[in-house]
Amino acid sequence: MCAGTNGNIVEVKGLSREFDEKKALKEVDFILPQGVVMGLVGENGAGKTTLIKHLLGLLRAQSGSVRVFGQDPVKDPVSVLSRIGYLSEDREMLDWMTLDELMAFTAAFYPDWDWKYADHLVDTFRLDRKNRICNNSRGQRAQAGLILAVAHHPDLLLLDEPSSGLDPIVRRDILSEIIHAVTDAGKTVLFSSHLLDEVERVADTVTLISGGKMILTSPMDDLLNNYREFQVKLPQTVSSFPSLPGLLRAEGKDNEWTVLVDSNPDVFKNLLQTKNIQMLSERHLSLNDIFIAKVGRPVQNDNEEF
Repeated sequence: MCAGTNGNIVEVKGLSREFDEKKALKEVDFILPQGVVMGLVGENGAGKTTLIKHLLGLLRAQSGSVRVFGQDPVKDPVSVLSRIGYLSEDREMLDWMTLDELMAFTAAFYPDWDWKYADHLVDTFRLDRKNRICNNSRGQRAQAGLILAVAHHPDLLLLDEPSSGLDPIVRRDILSEIIHAVTDAGKTVLFSSHLLDEVERVADTVTLISGGKMILTSPMDDLLNNYREFQVKLPQTVSSFPSLPGLLRAEGKDNEWTVLVDSNPDVFKNLLQTKNIQMLSERHLSLNDIFIAKVGRPVQNDNEEF
């Protein structure tokens, strides 16, 4: 697999994009290393889909640069797209075809199409090969779309809300196949979703985006280990919590406060002791908790506007 000069599959530098004078992306710097499953998380209209469209070469950078496998996807669409698997929330397919016809049509574009693997997925999902795509349920369409995205063993898999609107069983099946498809072969995945519990379970690394800006990128384990919520009691009544290194947010009154921390929790607890602040309880934060703490609002379930 050919990556960029730094071993990254994707490298985006200073990428900005406007739609009708509204900034969809603002000076985005983004990298996706080889062999990583990255979760891309953001509220509706944050710019997740816009970023993915740039990676596919569907949008030309207005400023900044986009490189996939070290190439510009707009200038070299054939060489880039031949190595990408893509599943969108819309799951646009040739609805008048049967599944067999659609797989044969798609396989003609990919020399590495793996019929044995495609047949395995059809059997796993219990899909009717002779049924026209237009007659399939939403879940069956998503499963068919995943087959088309992964059966040629792409080096990069782009998943834009792949399990949105699906029931839990279909979501589980799709996610398990995604994990199987990429972890066994060391492939690279960018997985955009508003279902943060799924991202937390699947992704090695997570990137938070809000208002077109990259908020943070971190290995998932580091993120979940460092972010904590503490219930604390100060030695005296205060109107505002003292400013401490690693403190993200504090809420409370008098001498009892709830504080969120985004640094090494052991270091912060030692700091509390030096300030004679009593720790009453400690809680690990979920990815959803962290997103709300950083952005100030939860991820919504509606379709993204960009």
